Amino acid sequence: MSDFSKISNRTKITAFLIVFSALYAALRPVPLGHIIGLSTTFSVSDFLAPLYGIILGPYVGGLSVIIGTFLGMTIKAPVFMGLDFLPALVNTVAIGFLIKRKWAPVIVLNIILLLAFILNPLTTLFIGPVPFVWLHIVALLVLISPLGRKAGQWVETLKPKFLTAGLAILAFVGTMMQHLTGNILTEVVLGQVVGSIAPETFSTIIWPGAFVLYPWERLVLIILSVVVGVPLVRTLKKSLLPFQKQPLQQ
Repeated sequence: MSDFSKISNRTKITAFLIVFSALYAALRPVPLGHIIGLSTTFSVSDFLAPLYGIILGPYVGGLSVIIGTFLGMTIKAPVFMGLDFLPALVNTVAIGFLIKRKWAPVIVLNIILLLAFILNPLTTLFIGPVPFVWLHIVALLVLISPLGRKAGQWVETLKPKFLTAGLAILAFVGTMMQHLTGNILTEVVLGQVVGSIAPETFSTIIWPGAFVLYPWERLVLIILSVVVGVPLVRTLKKSLLPFQKQPLQQ
């Protein structure tokens, strides 16, 4: 490890891409839960997305997600015409920007995703008296609040309590943006482009069912991100400190 800083930055980036892309691809076929209305499942790899943003930054982390997703397609068939990488990519890039203190672009992207989902005619806006996107609104408020700014700083301290809190906040924001992106892809690709899902299915099956389950699904992903992420981030951030002083995330 003492000689790690002598390796060229390009070589380091290539090594990280290979390792983290392979890890993402290996976990992608592992199911975490069934997606309502679709003949596919959530992947265990979904919990890696915010960790990739924290460890690798928005660019290297995002590219690792893209490569890993396409490698994983050799085992798990694509659902969204090859655009399956987009939900996790949004999560990784958003968290990577928050770690770099680039707060405004993430807020803008979150608002765009929220509006795109709300304005789609296939979206069910209310389940009973409650807005379908109630938890997404909470996540946006958390992002806009001082917690959205402090979370990245807490992660960078590497102190267990602050790291846990910061990672939980970042994973919450990121996974809700990931969920919005997946919802939009489901409506646009499967409902409007391919037409494999009938319009009435969204209002009668998909969104009523998802309304009950999606908060719990997101909670599981957040818990996994925190449980795995706290020791992983502490270990990698400390051992690769000389490496991270170089412009890996630029």
